[in-house]
Parts: sequence; structure tokens; C-alpha cells
Amino acid sequence: MVMSKRTANKTKCGDQGEHLSLPDDATAEELAQLAWAVAHPARVRIVRLLLSRTSCVCGDIVDQMPLAQSTVSQHLKILKESGLVQGEIDGPRICYCINQKMLKRLKGLVVDL
Repeated sequence: MVMSKRTANKTKCGDQGEHLSLPDDATAEELAQLAWAVAHPARVRIVRLLLSRTSCVCGDIVDQMPLAQSTVSQHLKILKESGLVQGEIDGPRICYCINQKMLKRLKGLVVDL
């Protein structure tokens, strides 16, 4: 098949001379922060574990992960800072659970990409 010069000069994603502009998106920062929270396989596993339970103590999470307690705690800290996970002090323990509102928000932001 022979291409015309006009067809041969086009890129698959549009004309090279096309001016692209990014839309002003106030949700970009929020999406980036929430996406960062689940950007590590260990944090995805923690989220999935917490989704399968009503609440969980850090020691229970450590028992399910092939990671040291300090590493799990660091991942929980990142998840808490994002708002995806909440921690409640229960005596000498901290019980963790998923913040359903923030999880729903993350899902909505991803769908709107």
C-alpha cells in the first residue's frame, strides 16, 4: 500500500503542528495525592486487607504482610496522610479502617480521567 505524502507526514496522535493545551483542572493535585497513596503494592495490599474487615490492628496487618512492622507502619502513615485510611486509638492499640468517603472520591477521580 502506497501512502500519500500527506498521510505519511501525520503522526498517529494528531498533527505535529497542533497546539495542545491542558485544561485547568483543580482536581489534579487531589488525584495525584490519592494515587500516590496506592502507588506501592504493599499499600494496595493493606487497602484490600482493610476492605475485607471492619477494622484492623497494626499487628494483624503485619501478620498478613511479608514486611517488618516498621515498614508496615510507614505504609500506614502514607495511607493515613492521604485520608484513605483512618486510625483510631483503642487503648494501647491503633485500629485502622478504610475511609469510605475518600475511597469513593479516589474512584470518582479515576473514572473522570
